Amino acid sequence: MHVIARTSAAALLALGLVAVMPAALALSKRDQAAVDALNQRMQAAEARYRAGLVKIGNADPAGRTEVDGALEDMEDVMADCVKQKGCSPTTMLAAYKRLLKQNADLASGDEVPEDNDEDAAGSITADVPEAARAAALLSADGQQFVKMVQYNPAVQAGIRRWLTDMRPSLMDSFENYQYLRQTMWPQFQRAGLPEALLFGVMAKESNGRVHSTSRAGAAGPMQFMYATGRRFGLGDDGTGFDTRYDARASAVAAAEYFNERLATLNRNIELSLAAYNGGEGRAQRVYNSTGGRNFWDESVYNQFPAETRDYVPMVIAAAWLFLHPKEYGLTIPRVEARPAPLRLSRPSSIYELTICLGNGGTREGFMRALRNLNPRYQADQYLPAGTTLAATTKIVGLYGRHCTQGQRAELAHTLVMSDASRAIVRTGPVTPVQPEDAVYEAESPGVGSAGAAAPRAPVRAKRSKPTTYTVKRGETLTGIAQKFECDTGDLARSNKLKAPRFAIRPGQKLKLDACDG
Repeated sequence: MHVIARTSAAALLALGLVAVMPAALALSKRDQAAVDALNQRMQAAEARYRAGLVKIGNADPAGRTEVDGALEDMEDVMADCVKQKGCSPTTMLAAYKRLLKQNADLASGDEVPEDNDEDAAGSITADVPEAARAAALLSADGQQFVKMVQYNPAVQAGIRRWLTDMRPSLMDSFENYQYLRQTMWPQFQRAGLPEALLFGVMAKESNGRVHSTSRAGAAGPMQFMYATGRRFGLGDDGTGFDTRYDARASAVAAAEYFNERLATLNRNIELSLAAYNGGEGRAQRVYNSTGGRNFWDESVYNQFPAETRDYVPMVIAAAWLFLHPKEYGLTIPRVEARPAPLRLSRPSSIYELTICLGNGGTREGFMRALRNLNPRYQADQYLPAGTTLAATTKIVGLYGRHCTQGQRAELAHTLVMSDASRAIVRTGPVTPVQPEDAVYEAESPGVGSAGAAAPRAPVRAKRSKPTTYTVKRGETLTGIAQKFECDTGDLARSNKLKAPRFAIRPGQKLKLDACDG
């Protein structure tokens, strides 16, 4: 890696300079001020370097320029340090040591710092923005957010809920977000919004499940309603795909939405969150009628529905935990999320890939990751060879090992192609029937051994095939087509369902005209 090589060379140069430096003497005020200025320059260069690494990780071409510029700044500081009385190159070298370690971690794939790393911030936001920067973006003086968390009982209650009953949802959100971060976080960063805000909203709205859809019709990782999504460029892209389910597009829209609300609500983050959940019209009316009072003012707070009063502190609590996991004993699951394209060498579906990939050291395998990274495809949709999926380096490696050929690949294919209806053995007409399933033919009365009328022979009534079907929770169009022995495409066309998602919802009635044959 070019960055590692250059940093190492600079560090060796600095070590050489240390050897020739004289011992520090008593410093004048002028010399001390000069040394302090050099330390500040070094800190600024280090921050610039880390910011450049984040841009490189997000495929931003400006990242390389930032990194190279930061290293040049450090070299200049080292050269000036040698000339400045009282400046210790050993102290300056600590910055190089931190950067060398960070580069080594990146090269080995260790993107999340270990618990014993004193220099790390202890979260997946250890690069930028740091907690202080995020707090400054969330409030003008950088202290309002901190005080809100520390002294607001509603936010404290939200933290308690995330750490107890909702802890599984929080951990799922952490894991899912790491796969989505490369596409979502740059959109908030460019808009000047903190990553903690993005995570807090996403965790409360969807737990990072891209295909999440609410009963009210909100959809996607950021849960946009249809009309609001259209205002910010989301909706049908012309292929039948709703871009509310696209992580990158939804992050762009959410960033635009928040900046629009912050501009009209005097940069008030709580009211902006209330608008996101309870409607921008309501939030603006409340803000105007109360003279711009804070969300927590009784005259403001009580004008929002209970759902919104719960939503605002829960998002703030999730954002705080994102910035300070160690403080609350949270260990964020380590996820290998470096992006890599996966080109299918044989036809497959996300279901089939999930089986053949295995767990790969994760808790739940890769189905959620693959679905989140490829929102245009249904999990049971068969994809032809040559299709390229968004994936990670780990998934690509496991695919080559287990999914192209061999026993596990064949087992996965067999399981996915199995048809439950084939388990039913049809052996011919069945004589015994239930009373409600039978009709009786009229016949001449007969006399039995006791003189009673002989029983009439039951005849099975002909049953017509159902013409409609009500979708149950968890069902897919493919599964319903198999159930009624018809083609998925024909069933979709009969019900005017758009490819490729063929989206259906619980309670929806489907016409079964295509299943008459």
